[in-house]
Amino acid sequence: MPGPRLGVNVDHVATLRQARRAAYPDPVAAAMLAELAGADQITIHLREDRRHIQDRDLEVMRKTVTTRLNLEMAATQEMVKVAHELRPDEVTLVPERREELTTEGGLDVIRGRDTVARVVKTLRDADVMVSLFIDPDPDQVKAAVRVEAHAIEIHTGRYCDARTPGDRRRELSRVVDAAKTGAKLGLQVAAGHGLNYQNVLPVVAIREIEELNIGHAIVARALLVGMERAVREMKDLLSRGAP
Repeated sequence: MPGPRLGVNVDHVATLRQARRAAYPDPVAAAMLAELAGADQITIHLREDRRHIQDRDLEVMRKTVTTRLNLEMAATQEMVKVAHELRPDEVTLVPERREELTTEGGLDVIRGRDTVARVVKTLRDADVMVSLFIDPDPDQVKAAVRVEAHAIEIHTGRYCDARTPGDRRRELSRVVDAAKTGAKLGLQVAAGHGLNYQNVLPVVAIREIEELNIGHAIVARALLVGMERAVREMKDLLSRGAP
């Protein structure tokens, strides 16, 4: 089995660039190298504060990415306008707080049902596939169905951060349950956040998960071994760990 699709998130190439407000390293070039190495998708998060990916990056990648372009974004009027104009292949709606270092949890689709449903409809009407980044909670999965999302991405952060084997098993079980619920309800199922070369295999083994989005671990390894090798090594793990 080839394993789940690999979406490579190149946000942190832009993080390094923005640390000096320089012109390099260029996340567009990183995306090209990732695709050459076998990435099935390029994922970027255009945050409201533009802390890493910039509008120019998205605009150029929309023209240059040859696989699929997945835009992570908040469910705001500004971001909906950007997505409507540039039409990425997929939009993943994520929660966003300016003070956080990285996305700290899943979107609360239950509480935000009206807003999320409105954004999903707008994007669906523009023929953009919509995924919701949610915690591994069956109730949130069911809410994703009610707002008519095409897909979910299960937040794997708690599994990745678990300190003991028992906690890790419990968190992995939650991911499994959410993935099974999503697949049973007809959603496409992805997963991501905190996955790396050491912890990814148990998630790869979940049959219902069709796609993994991995960024920080791949970019960090690419600093030492190059982007193409870092992506190929992850692709190899995904293939070897597939059920």
